[in-house]
Amino acid sequence: MNYPQLQFSDRKSEIDLCQLQELFNISAFWAKERSLEDLGIAIANSDPVISVSDGNRLIGFARATSDGIYRATIWDVVIHPEYRGSGVGSNLVQTVLSHPRMKWVERIYLMTTHQQEFYEKIGFQPNTTTTMVLCSQANIDALSATEQLQKSLGG
Repeated sequence: MNYPQLQFSDRKSEIDLCQLQELFNISAFWAKERSLEDLGIAIANSDPVISVSDGNRLIGFARATSDGIYRATIWDVVIHPEYRGSGVGSNLVQTVLSHPRMKWVERIYLMTTHQQEFYEKIGFQPNTTTTMVLCSQANIDALSATEQLQKSLGG
């Protein structure tokens, strides 16, 4: 990686939410259309939050949640398409992993749809033992209400 103008930061206050929203919209199919308010909440509740800038433009982002000792999860790793394959993504993930809040954590998880090989090069291993998920209770309640309405209408 030879980009001397790139700046890595762990200061949440430096993140321009509009630029982050734009980065997600052009770079992450799984994060399109996230609202500025929701992005702010996610950042406020994450530590560390790492951003990468090229001058005044946000070109990389990742965040994690952790108890600081046993478990952590890395979320929302995204790199601008112009910088993919340049080593910026690997450096971004390594910056998250070496953060004081993360470096002593026993087990670090992440979820990816298409980037398994990228994460394996960093040292992550496939994990088939933790494949459960619980959707938001609000979504479950809404689904239950919809099902009840359909049943009452004879559907």
